[in-house]
Amino acid sequence: MEKTTGYIYILTNPSFKEYVKIGYADDVNKRLAQLNRSECVPFAFRVYATYEVSSRLSDKKIHEIIDKLNPDLRAIENFDGKKRVREFYAMSKEDAYALLKSIAEINGMEDKLKLIKPNEDEQHAEALAEEIRERGELFSFTKCKIPVGSELEYIYDKTIKCYVVDDRKIKYNNEVMYMTTLAKILTGKHTVAGPTYFSYKGKNLDEYYDMYQRKK
Repeated sequence: MEKTTGYIYILTNPSFKEYVKIGYADDVNKRLAQLNRSECVPFAFRVYATYEVSSRLSDKKIHEIIDKLNPDLRAIENFDGKKRVREFYAMSKEDAYALLKSIAEINGMEDKLKLIKPNEDEQHAEALAEEIRERGELFSFTKCKIPVGSELEYIYDKTIKCYVVDDRKIKYNNEVMYMTTLAKILTGKHTVAGPTYFSYKGKNLDEYYDMYQRKK
């Protein structure tokens, strides 16, 4: 019988940061496209890691291992009188990857394991989702009455300045980006709420947010 090569994948989604999806696909990109056709989830799934295997249902073995280690991690619900067992697990992407890595090492197949670096769009989606979680609403220069062209200062170094170019973006060193992106660059942190790190006319942007946007 001809062997079939496929992939165990770890998917993440900014919409539910606390879960990862672990499954199998002959074609990961095709599977990703299927999942991302749905309009029921605010942000798209992305591939965090893949592990190449030579047999189908290998992911089921991974599921069994996780379920035995901690049966409470898997997303299970009762809907319309039926039990629904999902491929979602309440664990960090790092822990999920560590599990695949251990299995790969045991089998001497480390070269089959790949960690996928997020592209610019995926990084932006994660930043937006984090900002929404922290604030409840995306920061808007327009709503905060800060006009295009306004100069902003980085709160930890007033010599670092950027300029408002539209409702959401700023320009820094002649490059247009989101405040969250610049805040990550300046702080070295992976998860930040961009407006927290900048001020306008001596007042932190959080104060403008509280004044004009935050729901009472």
